[in-house]
Amino acid sequence: MLRFLYVIIMNLFRAPYMITRMRYEANHPEKFTEKQRYELNQHAVRIMCHTGKIKTVCYGKEHLPTEGGYIMYPNHQGKYDALAIIISHEKPCSLVMDIKKSNSILVREFVDLVQGKRLDKSNVRQAMTIIKEVANDVKAGKRYILFPEGGYDEFNHKNQVTDFKPGSFKSATMAKAPIVPVVLIDSYKVFNSFNMKPVTVQVRFLKPIRYEEYKTMKTMEIANIVKSRIEEEIMKCTL
Repeated sequence: MLRFLYVIIMNLFRAPYMITRMRYEANHPEKFTEKQRYELNQHAVRIMCHTGKIKTVCYGKEHLPTEGGYIMYPNHQGKYDALAIIISHEKPCSLVMDIKKSNSILVREFVDLVQGKRLDKSNVRQAMTIIKEVANDVKAGKRYILFPEGGYDEFNHKNQVTDFKPGSFKSATMAKAPIVPVVLIDSYKVFNSFNMKPVTVQVRFLKPIRYEEYKTMKTMEIANIVKSRIEEEIMKCTL
């Protein structure tokens, strides 16, 4: 939280221009390509990282599918998670986010620039609509970030992974799309701690799980496999 406040204060002079520009591009997708809007988000994240002494290192880009849509399923540690993936993922991608956390200033602009989906966890019908919309987008070639833990503890579990919700994998099964497990290491140190020392976050894209590999599985089985692969990678990299 301390670093988050520091980043905001140190960038107050940029805020009016950046937020206005981000809001304008988000509101006029007919004037700006998906790539242009995505690159603006990446630019904003780089400014944030420079100010906040945040370094993000990425591994496994060679594992990402080169064609078609897919869904990335990362572990969830804090506010920096989606930003770490966006700055590491070269091609435009979108995300699904809790509606309660998606409408604050700057977060709203980030979500709207990538035309992200806002999920109301208390509304089953709306959640099912979002699942179908994501599946259709992925079928059409779009890439998404979807957090299967559903949220993160403000006081965090650090690099420990909590249970994955099987329902979060319905979009992938409906789209018959590759599932890309994504490992986040030390992301909680960015905005979920009171430390201001330089921090390095790891983003690791693991080998995708193709539809042919999981088509006979139930979503609970898929969730357990993805979770175990992420946990194994974290254990290997933090010993």
